[in-house]
Amino acid sequence: MHYRRFGPTELKMPVFTCGGMRYQHSWRDQPASEIPDAVQQNLAATIEHSLAVGINHIETARGYGTSELQLGFVLPKFPRDQLIVQTKVGPSEDVSDFLKNFEKSLKLLQLDHVDLLALHGINNRTQLDWSLRKGGCLEAALALKKQGLARHIGFSTHGTSEVILAAIRSGEFEYVNLHYYYVNPLNLVAVKEAHRFDMGVFIISPTDKGGQLYSPPAKLVELVKPLSPIAFNDLFCLSHPEVHTLSIGAARPSDLDEHVAALAHYENMDEILKPITLRLQAALETALGREWCERWPLGIPEYDVLPGKVNVREILRLYTYAKGLDLVDWGKARYNLLGRGEDWVPGQNAATLDEPALLSALAERPFASQQLRALHDAHELLFDRPLDRLSQS
Repeated sequence: MHYRRFGPTELKMPVFTCGGMRYQHSWRDQPASEIPDAVQQNLAATIEHSLAVGINHIETARGYGTSELQLGFVLPKFPRDQLIVQTKVGPSEDVSDFLKNFEKSLKLLQLDHVDLLALHGINNRTQLDWSLRKGGCLEAALALKKQGLARHIGFSTHGTSEVILAAIRSGEFEYVNLHYYYVNPLNLVAVKEAHRFDMGVFIISPTDKGGQLYSPPAKLVELVKPLSPIAFNDLFCLSHPEVHTLSIGAARPSDLDEHVAALAHYENMDEILKPITLRLQAALETALGREWCERWPLGIPEYDVLPGKVNVREILRLYTYAKGLDLVDWGKARYNLLGRGEDWVPGQNAATLDEPALLSALAERPFASQQLRALHDAHELLFDRPLDRLSQS
């Protein structure tokens, strides 16, 4: 395992994190008596394997159903100073709700403190205000820090770049959990801004949200040889010194192994990545044209100021990599959440876009007519049926 300084926390953070949203029994709170023994044994084995390979950062959230409860039967068995435990609690308009949820998290985890506490899901300006305003959830979290109940305070986000940058520039957080990987370059500006503020940077779901790389298309498999798609994306993210850890949402112990194996190339990652990234870029340009690859994200406003709140940036991102790298199943999985995923997958798809109004809104932007055509193409390629997020199921 390799480790990186996690910003001002000064924690020695493993470059992989054991994420806690896929090995739990249920997305809803349930009593321990309803958790099957086999499920609990699998979780325990996953944590044990994680620690054995040097991944001592265990991450969960109040919103992950039985995850905290199940971890509470496992984590106290290990020396506390050998663990880095993170939980996440959503900001609330009523700060007392936030504090009650944190108290419940700590009780379920059976710990006297967590090393990292994230305000979970600062996805829009309302949640940002709940967090940053005087007497808000950040102030409450900092009070927990003074009490020794949470050692370091950060935030997680699925929000727009503007919201993420506003939270970073507040200067109040020690770290951020966000999305960034090869198929999501849009958040690179936030990664670099977090680095400017010396924040820890935790990448959310690089394997699933980063392309469903556990079931990659043949085209991608061929393009990233001699690496696997999972190993490529891991090394691509870690080649950015601003990034400190990547979350592995392990459902079983073996889910960790391919990631750990990728570290065989840790010392020469730039050398092995260069020809692969050139091939990927060439494939994208062959499928979509050089001009599209260079210009597609330019000047697109965030969804919340566009007619019908169509998430143009997200749709064109999905379209670009689905069409260019055959990541169609991944594109469908993300596209069909639009309009259903609440503020975790914000904005609408292109099903009912008001073309004249949207063209007018984009009129002064470069590449507007091509972007509009691509929205229609994206809907034809990716629309299947509306989907719910896992936690909504």
